[in-house]
Formats: sequence, C-alpha cells, structure tokens
Amino acid sequence: MSTDSPLSSQSPSATPLTADATRPLAMDTSPRLLPDVANDTAPQFQSSIDRVGMSGIEVAILVRGEDDVLMRTPAKVDAYVSLDDPATKGIHMSRLYLSLQNELHTEFSRKQIERILGRFLETHSEMSQSAYLQFSFEHMIQRASLLSDNTAWRSYPIQVEALKQGDSVKYRVHVRLTYSSACPCSAALSRQLLQQQFEEQFYGHNWMSAATVLNWLGSNSTLIAVPHSQRSHADITVDLDDSREDLPIDEIIQRVEGVLNTAVQAAVKRADEQEFARLNGENLMFCEDAARRMKSAIDPMPGVIDYRVQASHFESLHPHDAVAIVVKGIPGGMVP
Repeated sequence: MSTDSPLSSQSPSATPLTADATRPLAMDTSPRLLPDVANDTAPQFQSSIDRVGMSGIEVAILVRGEDDVLMRTPAKVDAYVSLDDPATKGIHMSRLYLSLQNELHTEFSRKQIERILGRFLETHSEMSQSAYLQFSFEHMIQRASLLSDNTAWRSYPIQVEALKQGDSVKYRVHVRLTYSSACPCSAALSRQLLQQQFEEQFYGHNWMSAATVLNWLGSNSTLIAVPHSQRSHADITVDLDDSREDLPIDEIIQRVEGVLNTAVQAAVKRADEQEFARLNGENLMFCEDAARRMKSAIDPMPGVIDYRVQASHFESLHPHDAVAIVVKGIPGGMVP
C-alpha cells in the first residue's frame, strides 16, 4: 500500500500554485445593471388593471386658511394609474411618488392636482390612459364662541378625489361636519311630564302669582325629564363641474352649519353652554330633518353636478345609529 498522500506534491493530479495565483482577485468596479423585473418579464396572466399605485402616502400640503395665509397641513394621498397594456407586468411606483412630491411646494388647488395627474400619465404614457388622486386631511378653521369672547380651532375631515381621463378631470369633494341633534320626540315627552307635574302641584288652585310659577320652574322638581340629544355627523359629497376653479370646502361648511345651527363648540363658558342649549331647543331634529336641511343648502350651490348627503345621529337612547341619506337623483349619479 502506498503511503503517499493524495494531496502531496508527488500526486500527478495536484497543480502547483504560482506566485500570481496566490494574490487576491481584484474587485470588479464597473457599473452593473440592476435587475428590472417589471420591464424584463411578462405577466403570467395578461389583462388590464383599472388602478395600480399606492395608498396612504404621507405628505404635507399647503392649504390657504384664514387671513389668506398658507398653512402646511399633513395629509394622506392615494395615487393610481390604470394599467391598460395587458402585456406590461407592472407600473413605475417611484415615478408616481416623485411626481407627487415634486409638486407639493405650491398651494393645494385644482391646478396643482391637474399638474400631478398630468405628470402621472406622462411618466406612464406607454401603459396608462387614466390617473387618480385622493387627498385626505383635516381642514382647520378658527371658530368664535357663541357669546363669550373666546376662539378655538375646529377640525373638519376632508377628502378630495380627482380622476383624469384624456383631457377631462372629474372632481369629488367630501366634507364631514359634527353637530348636535336634539330629539323632537324626547322633547315632546319631556314637556308632557312637566305638564303633568304642574297639574299635580297646582291642581285646585284658582289663582297663583307669576312669582309662584317662576319659583316652581326654577326648582329641582321640574327636572323630572330631560330631552336627549347626541353628537351627530353630516357627510356631504359633491361632484364639481368645470365652471368652478376652486375646491369649495369652506363654502360647504358654511352652508351646512348655517342650516343646522347646532355645530359643536370648542371654547365654552357657561353663557355659551346656555346659548347652545337654547339653539338645540330651537332646532329639534330627527335625522330626516337634518338631511332635508342639508339638501336645501347644497341643492342651489353653483357648480355642483351631483351630491350625496348623509345625516348620522349617534343615539343616546339606542345602541344603534339613526341615519338619513339623500342624493340629487340624476340618472347614473350617486346612489344612497
């Protein structure tokens, strides 16, 4: 048996190392092409897709507030394009993101939105024919107290949608307002109990002074029933035509709060609370009443093609909500 090692220098299969071979190989520093799966591969199932993109993009927009001052406001954006070429595997997400970010240094407006949508389609001209944006943010308005000399900020959730197809851009604006709704039925039942209590207290009295009645009304014995009211939401959605160049967020808020008369308050002293109770008493509303009031405010609004109004009363009596919805009712328009 041979005692030679298979790896010895005497082995015929061994290859001696040269001096150059012992040196480390030099790193290849030449530029390398990065893989591009979206462009270099075809989809397994070929078909078009209505919308492709990103949702919940964090941005800051410039919104014009009171005193004509631009305020930087945080927002979330959904950005999409259609994928109309069935043979293309995917869109360019980074192009959507950068196109959006590069335009946000100017005031939030229809013109800004149209520039972004146009850029979306320019960067996807080989595959997309429509583009979509949705901005969601809180619109801040400073509100004065009802009677006292105080002011405070109120926040209104807003959504602005825009869809570009060809040369046309369609706009939809959604505004949510919070108001108080005092129940008419509860108020009537409470009044009846008060009448019954008065009758029991003063039955058989042929005469009584105004002071006697006034003192009785101010006593705890008259608080035998309290009408219920609840925080409520008004959700207003409008489609705009080309006659308007603005996004009528403030106009919607002013119109709707003006007909409801019971917008919730921020800074409140006792005088403000009393005035708020008085306004609730003068504006008793079922959800049906609130929906009709809002319809009367939005229906004559110029530049509105279609609308949907929803009144949601978060019942204090029931574990469920009372809801009324009304639409303009045009053929092919919004549905309840």
